Amino acid sequence: MYKVGITGGIGSGKTTVCKIFEVLGIPVFYADIVAKQIMLSDPLLVAGITSTFGKESYSTDGKLNNKYLAGIVFSNEAQLAKLNALVHPAVFRAFENWENQFDSTIPYTLKEAALLFESNSYKMCDTSILVTAPIDLKLARVMQRDQVSADQVKARMDKQMSDEEKAKMADHFIVNDENSSLIEQVLALHKQFLLTAKEY
Repeated sequence: MYKVGITGGIGSGKTTVCKIFEVLGIPVFYADIVAKQIMLSDPLLVAGITSTFGKESYSTDGKLNNKYLAGIVFSNEAQLAKLNALVHPAVFRAFENWENQFDSTIPYTLKEAALLFESNSYKMCDTSILVTAPIDLKLARVMQRDQVSADQVKARMDKQMSDEEKAKMADHFIVNDENSSLIEQVLALHKQFLLTAKEY
């Protein structure tokens, strides 16, 4: 099956773009949501996290101790890399299992991931989309959505690969600047992917 990866920096509106694809009947795998789920449900991943970061990583009732883990990884890039090395392969496995449920009536699928390029998961896709937006618009969106300051949003952005870096790796682009029509851009790509998927 033809696989399309989609990503974008914080506040770019990639989830909104994914929802339009879903309206068109295209299934979307939300990698970041799945990652949170499998950190509780994938026995191999749970065992890996526990052995790497300690039993305190989970509460006695099996819930993830987010505060404890965040205290370890978010101020230490080496520890964050260890966590990603455990989580990313588990998400790859989940994506493959998810893909297997669809038959030939589905022309293509979409994999939405904030770290599509950073995790190398774009290599599991046949093509990729980068959703971009002006920096001031991204800031405003995230500040309103998460009720945080501009400095807090900028700190998150600084930890992500820049749009310029991602653009070098992306195959297609959607501009979400509230001037260009999102629907028209998605429809154009949808038509292109349908044609490609037929020949795939």
